[in-house]
Amino acid sequence: MTDRVIKPLGRGFLFLDSHPAGCARIVRDAAAQVERRAPERRTALVVGSSSGYGLAATIAGLARYGIDGVGVSFEKAPTARRTATAGWYRTAETAVLAAEYGREFHFVNADAFADTTKTEVLDLIAERWGGIDHLIYSVAAPRRVDPRTGETYQSALKAIGAPHTTKSLAFEDGRPMLQEVGIDVATEDEIAQTVKVMGGEDWARWVSALEERGLLKPGANTVALTYIGSELTGPIYRQGSIGAAKADLEQTALTLSKNGVQAMTSVNGAAVTQASSAIPGIGLYVSLLHKVLGDGLQTPIQQSVALWDQLTGETPLDLDDEVRIRLDRWELTDDVQAAVRAQWEAATQENIADVADTEWFLAEVRRLYGFDVPGVDYEAPAEVDVEWPRGV
Repeated sequence: MTDRVIKPLGRGFLFLDSHPAGCARIVRDAAAQVERRAPERRTALVVGSSSGYGLAATIAGLARYGIDGVGVSFEKAPTARRTATAGWYRTAETAVLAAEYGREFHFVNADAFADTTKTEVLDLIAERWGGIDHLIYSVAAPRRVDPRTGETYQSALKAIGAPHTTKSLAFEDGRPMLQEVGIDVATEDEIAQTVKVMGGEDWARWVSALEERGLLKPGANTVALTYIGSELTGPIYRQGSIGAAKADLEQTALTLSKNGVQAMTSVNGAAVTQASSAIPGIGLYVSLLHKVLGDGLQTPIQQSVALWDQLTGETPLDLDDEVRIRLDRWELTDDVQAAVRAQWEAATQENIADVADTEWFLAEVRRLYGFDVPGVDYEAPAEVDVEWPRGV
């Protein structure tokens, strides 16, 4: 037993440690939001199951439809100096939740890009269920090693065509700071590498591996999670190097569909995640969006419930003209975007705490690591040596 008091120490939006009890409580709180349906013995593979929308999709699938299956993520174990990553603790609690629901859900801690991981996961699927009904792909990584060539690709967070300057939110000793951040132009090689990391190639390899082994059940579908967002963040996101990768992801869905696989992308709405908080401008945008919408800002778990309802046929697919599931319509209405733009343009260092919901945003960032979670005693020692789940 290794109990110790854990404090939120870090730099910027990155924290050195995570709080096990806070991470567990986040999983419980998310599951409590889900209205349950009768289990239908559906089997799912969630690639990227420990954080963000992948975690929300895993919890929503378990809580609403009682899915069986496998979640894949890449998390760090606790050490003598540091706690485990937040995703490690969230996964451990998700496994406990699955057991309470009486579901058989396994979690594999490995590099999702590796062929060895695919083999391990597919062997497990073949042994336990003989196939899957759903594949949800939600991977956000800064780099990727292609197991077939050994080449390492690095993603770039840059503009395309012309440099861009954006307003961005930061914090200094808990005080919100409005900054101007310059974004350089990506080279063709940087764009290509970003597509290699965040595009659709690895998703397609998962689908091909499942097909080759006959592990896609009749009527199976697959969805990769993506984001479009506002014109305010477009130059750094959708029109930038990341956007090129997202466009490739969407093209991959069309290619897979032409080859007989029911494949789609799901466009989710804005949220505070470990990936998004690192992107200049996104933190400010999301904090303004929450100021405008309040509880009308749909959480990842709410959106994931809607996604599962569509994937299972409980409700019709809400597709746009490019065959993308749209879970972000609430965010992109003209009136919401006009209100957010007005706040964006009005924001100054003097009024940033008033025009944007900065206190909420900072609390959400801290929650990513298990801090600022109601009902958790942060003065009490917490057990940090939590084991990775060994299967349910």
